[in-house]
Amino acid sequence: MSIEVDIRHRAGDFSLEVRFVVDAPGVTALFGPSGAGKSTVVAAVAGLLRPNHGRIAVDDDVLLDTVQGVNVAAHRRRVGCILQNASLFPHLSVRANLLYGWRRAARRGDGAEIDHVVGLLGVGHLMDRRPATLSGGERQRVALGRAMLAGGRALLLDEPLSALDARRKDEIMPYLQRIRDEARIPILYVSHSVDEVTRLADRMIVLADGRIAAEGAMFDVMARPDLFPLTGRFEAGAVLEGRVAAHDPADGLSEIAFDGGRLVVPQVDDAVGRPIRVRVRARDIVLARRLGELSAGVVY
Repeated sequence: MSIEVDIRHRAGDFSLEVRFVVDAPGVTALFGPSGAGKSTVVAAVAGLLRPNHGRIAVDDDVLLDTVQGVNVAAHRRRVGCILQNASLFPHLSVRANLLYGWRRAARRGDGAEIDHVVGLLGVGHLMDRRPATLSGGERQRVALGRAMLAGGRALLLDEPLSALDARRKDEIMPYLQRIRDEARIPILYVSHSVDEVTRLADRMIVLADGRIAAEGAMFDVMARPDLFPLTGRFEAGAVLEGRVAAHDPADGLSEIAFDGGRLVVPQVDDAVGRPIRVRVRARDIVLARRLGELSAGVVY
């Protein structure tokens, strides 16, 4: 399954011209600074904006074709969309919000599907509460559950963590990682945060001034020095993928094993054997002559 996007759009002095494919499984990050056109792309795929020219399709189902006069209404596109604000129905309980998505599904699953999503997102204890009583992270988890139960063939996440503080972001990130690992649908994740992208993304599309500046595997794109003006000059470095090899609680350290060596970092919560990503920034590297003087990294 895939999302195919080929659109051109002009709004005032801003012009957008992009062409890309989001494949499943995995997360494709649409990354770039504010004003690059990321949210315009999401709005076009979701059916909230009609581009001047172009074509959008999910597999063989054409959602937009300006030449053929096709423009499927947003509520018929079967594409889940989560924006910065959760937009839950305030008068409904968490259970009723989730069931609203389930009832809208073109192919409605059974109760086991509901139980699976509730367990996946850890919202079982919230079912009888109203959105006003939830934290920001809890509201976003419920919004994710509603979108998943609606039977979407694709999931669009437009800066879903931007309204949350650091603690709430850390709260919801493991649930986004679960969705990435378990969902078999294409996921387009929009962000201007290097931390979020390197934790979640498999592929990366970098936008600048309405054009694609780079695309490819996240590990490759983040390692390109020519993109540092866009990805952040203080974020220059490399992302390593490995596994937790050991913990040293006495010293508050963990050992990460990856192809080519091992790295000692501040202790992480993941169990031994779990996969993990480590972003090593160039500015954090320390060259030492003696064993025990270690480089630092940002661990995911």
